[in-house]
Amino acid sequence: MIAVCPNPFRDTELKMTRRVADILRGAGYETCICPAFEAVEPGIIPEDIEISDFSALDESCTLAVVIGGDGTILSVARRVYRRGIPLLGLNLGTKGFMAALEPGDIDRILDAAAGNCDYTHRMMLDVSLERDGRIVCTDTVLNDVVLRGYVDCITLTAKVDSSVITSFAGDGIIIATPTGSTGYSMSAGGPIVEPGTRNIIISPICAHTMIARSYVLEPKRTVKVKAQRLHDRRAYMALDGNIAAELANDDIITVRESQFSITMAEFNSSAFFETAYKKLV
Repeated sequence: MIAVCPNPFRDTELKMTRRVADILRGAGYETCICPAFEAVEPGIIPEDIEISDFSALDESCTLAVVIGGDGTILSVARRVYRRGIPLLGLNLGTKGFMAALEPGDIDRILDAAAGNCDYTHRMMLDVSLERDGRIVCTDTVLNDVVLRGYVDCITLTAKVDSSVITSFAGDGIIIATPTGSTGYSMSAGGPIVEPGTRNIIISPICAHTMIARSYVLEPKRTVKVKAQRLHDRRAYMALDGNIAAELANDDIITVRESQFSITMAEFNSSAFFETAYKKLV
């Protein structure tokens, strides 16, 4: 079984999805179509398309072809990471750092279906939010954890294990994986890190001090960030781009390497560098 996971807002009328499914079925593969997002607009998914839920995917699913941009891949990753299903990205987005294929490479899907490709294992991060001594939120991310004020600057103190590494007032802070290093972290001035490595990246967002800098940490480290002196200033925690919780004064956010990872199907070990060069110049 191969799952085809489109972003119905980018793949208009699921035209690319139909092509991918036809190619796979023509080669003898059983397929199912699992949209990456719940369609909230009537008619966005054609009535003749039979769709399946991610909960139906089991050990018989050997590959998920994700049709869309990096955000689509993140959405699918969050749904399947516990199942260990490899992801193959077909880029219909803008940057497409995580996708192995562009629309002109569509026939290479059969190579991935047959296992004739390379695989990289992308680390994930476990995050927990502690408030008044209680854990009120836990999750696992592939890209990043963002702590940020809505409008006003906020004060944050970050520790690595037991050592304070930064304390500042500013817009917020990002704790990212190497996969997430080309997202919000990069926009905030953080480093670009090869996605197959295992590091934790900490990047301040518009810190009101010149000494706040990005850090690249070993994966064994535990990062704790405390939100301080919020008072009536509103702030939030976003996980892989989705707001997960409002922050309260003295909340403690703990981030560490997860036991889970995402396997990405690829064809060119240098593709990441080529993509970065082409799309960042």
